[in-house]
Amino acid sequence: MKDFKSYSAGRGNGQEGGKDSAAFENDKGVEMVKKVAASMKGRSEGDILRAVIAEAERGKRDGTLTNADLDNFYNLMAPTLDGFRRHKLKGIIDKLKKL
Repeated sequence: MKDFKSYSAGRGNGQEGGKDSAAFENDKGVEMVKKVAASMKGRSEGDILRAVIAEAERGKRDGTLTNADLDNFYNLMAPTLDGFRRHKLKGIIDKLKKL
């Protein structure tokens, strides 16, 4: 890998990690994060959290977001969080799974 940009450009076309990358890019949890992140630029952490929860609740209720999608979202986000936030996210995911 020469640099991050060349690594990213090679994903999904048979180069480094292509197969997993394609599945990951089509993940509903990832799409939810992208959608919310775009609409939340410059807002507080609390605003972002409320928006993510509201979007996930809507998706669960209308059947477009599965428990597997929630697990994928957690697995995507957990490594970026400290222990307290990771525990909080796990609780939110567990609550959403019960909807």
